[in-house]
Amino acid sequence: MNPYILTALLFGLGLGTTITFASSHWLLAWMGLEMNTLAIIPLMAQHHHPRAVEATTKYFLTQATAAAMLLFASATNAWLTGQWEIQQMTHPLPVTLITLALALKIGLAPVHSWLPEVLQGLDFTTGLILSTWQKLAPFALLLQIQPANSIILVALGLASTLIGGWGGLNQTQLRKVLAYSSIAHLGWMILVLQFSPSLTLLTLLTYFVVTLSAFLVFKLNKSTNLNMLATSWAKAPAITALTPLILLSLGGLPPLTGFMPKWLILQELTKQDLAPTATIAAMSALLSLFFYLRLSYAMTLTMSPNTLAGTAPWRLQPSQFVLPLAVGTTTTLLLLPLTPAAVALLVL
Repeated sequence: MNPYILTALLFGLGLGTTITFASSHWLLAWMGLEMNTLAIIPLMAQHHHPRAVEATTKYFLTQATAAAMLLFASATNAWLTGQWEIQQMTHPLPVTLITLALALKIGLAPVHSWLPEVLQGLDFTTGLILSTWQKLAPFALLLQIQPANSIILVALGLASTLIGGWGGLNQTQLRKVLAYSSIAHLGWMILVLQFSPSLTLLTLLTYFVVTLSAFLVFKLNKSTNLNMLATSWAKAPAITALTPLILLSLGGLPPLTGFMPKWLILQELTKQDLAPTATIAAMSALLSLFFYLRLSYAMTLTMSPNTLAGTAPWRLQPSQFVLPLAVGTTTTLLLLPLTPAAVALLVL
């Protein structure tokens, strides 16, 4: 893609998110979300492949549906209450509609089915943007309207953790596995949103860092499915040894960074007398952990059927900038001891 066009599209992504962040009026927030959608569509369709075009079309139709629901709900709220302020949502009907519209935008269950299909048609770089940056603006709106819809948030959160874990069990395509991982993590964030918004932001930030590492590892190895992971050891031995730790951090296994948000969320749910909810969420984390272990097994404990001709393994020269991968991997593996500092920042 032409670098000037790429710069303009990335600027549009940033501007759309910033407009939504800064808005207190529903029409302005809607405009920011639309700018976000329109800026990422050319990035998704830049590889002129039928699968990429199909994914782009599905994404556009889904986001257009969510935007129409959002606009209809905000107009309904203005009709019922006489104001357009985001933080003054009082009527339950528009609040429920807007929550469902934002859930459709970010891919929460049960309106999640577009996310694995869309992510499967994208390259890893655009998929990373879709899995991280595109979640920011809808989450900013959910944080502002969250006190009014507690039951629906818990229901969406539990459904997402269960379906995200269950849906990834039988997948062999890495991008679909990462999509179901995204759905499960979003469920954890939504579960605790009404009780501790700052904890939701911490979970979102941790998810961004760990997902960045996972996407960059698969991009470096040029792996798109489970079988291709078996050749990773010959390509990049050092990063192959670290990748299972990244995947287990995504699963929330101590003593890795991904354990921190799950630990704090379960603690918060227990404080709110929601022990059954916390139990279901913890059990659903085992489903996610199973398919992360499956990826780890395929990557490190299986060998490619191709025999190597020489004693020295063949390796790819890194074709991309590896500093983000190094920073992301270090953060993914080593931040758990800083949990007290993170909790202190949350209190502030």
